[in-house]
Amino acid sequence: MTAAPQPGAAGFLARYQGLKDHLPGARLPWLAALRADAAAHVAARGFPTRRVEAWKYTDLSPVAQAGFAEPLTAVAGALTLPKPRCAVRAVFVDGRFRADLSALDGLAYRAASVAQHLNALEGMLGALAPLSEHPMTALNTLMFEDGLLLDVPAGVDAGHLELLSIAVDPGRPFAFHPRHVIRLGAGARLTLLESAIGGSAQYLHNPVFEIDLAEGAVLTHGRAQQEGEGAFHLSMIHARIAAEARYDTMAVSAGARLTRMEIHAALTGPKASCHMNSAQLAAGRAVVDTTTALDHAAPDCASRQTCKTVLAGQARGVFQGKILVRREAQKTDGYQMNQALLLSEDAEMDSKPQLEIYADDVKCSHGATIGALDADSLFYLRSRGVPADQARSMLVQAFLHEAFEGLEDDVLREALTAAVDGWWVRHGTAS
Repeated sequence: MTAAPQPGAAGFLARYQGLKDHLPGARLPWLAALRADAAAHVAARGFPTRRVEAWKYTDLSPVAQAGFAEPLTAVAGALTLPKPRCAVRAVFVDGRFRADLSALDGLAYRAASVAQHLNALEGMLGALAPLSEHPMTALNTLMFEDGLLLDVPAGVDAGHLELLSIAVDPGRPFAFHPRHVIRLGAGARLTLLESAIGGSAQYLHNPVFEIDLAEGAVLTHGRAQQEGEGAFHLSMIHARIAAEARYDTMAVSAGARLTRMEIHAALTGPKASCHMNSAQLAAGRAVVDTTTALDHAAPDCASRQTCKTVLAGQARGVFQGKILVRREAQKTDGYQMNQALLLSEDAEMDSKPQLEIYADDVKCSHGATIGALDADSLFYLRSRGVPADQARSMLVQAFLHEAFEGLEDDVLREALTAAVDGWWVRHGTAS
């Protein structure tokens, strides 16, 4: 008889000890050392609690108490996939690459399974993800089996690529930890559409992205998280943005029992920029958390961030955004705004924008607003014959769609708008 999985960090450490000789790259000394270091951090720190400042508003005890098991065998056979939004597509099922469902042939750059190219990733994998500071990154490093490797050479315009993650219900709680490594050479460009879907099973999706943009590179990253009500989605992005490079990310969190999308981006060269827009939506007792840290480490850099939140029922929303301006980062231009719309008296929003500035010549601002639907706007629509439910829907969707007003890419805009509209169809009339 197979023993029931243990909960919390001890459970993952036990799973690691049983699987470490069978995990991808087990015979690579550098990777074995990296995983051992991650195991030490997980053993020493466990899952973060609300006593840890960075996790003050988000309770991980439901994750820690669950007994997750990694899916031991790959799902075989045909699956029903959503219609492709891009001609180039990488599909992962329970965290494992499915070549038969993907379309990655004939590209001018490398797009492949991380597990199949670990020999080429020494010095790259883990370079941007400090284990000592990020417990869920340490857990990912300990347990990852696969992920997407994107390596775009200098000067190449890679067009669009869709990264689709699917969770299949195996009949028991399970966890997967994809490790995605993205590198763009000088002047390269890529538009990435990341989608995550899954059923009602209880599972943990713990992806980590390491994104390295060379001088003048541009990565546009759309993210649509629409996982099932039993899912826990804890994602982390570590990004390094060189001189005159740009990282633009637009995200929708519209599913899962608990979602935390965390981004740590460093602007390391002059005139680098980072734009982060997001819409997070939750109903019932769901929790959505957007946590960001922008490190302005060079002069003449710009950052923009807008986070829109809509909460219904007894849902909770969290926004934590920090802008750090180092002494050498003169001429910094940083802006940050969090706006939350509460559709229920029982909904709750915690907002914590932060500025930490050590330079003299900067232009930085931040703000937060939390409130209900505007009564005057609602009255205006009702007085012109718009039914109450339709008027509420119009106001809420207009509020959310503002987050993507500046998005020029039609593929990303349509995908993210569809995620927002789909959530409203499921939850709007009940709010």
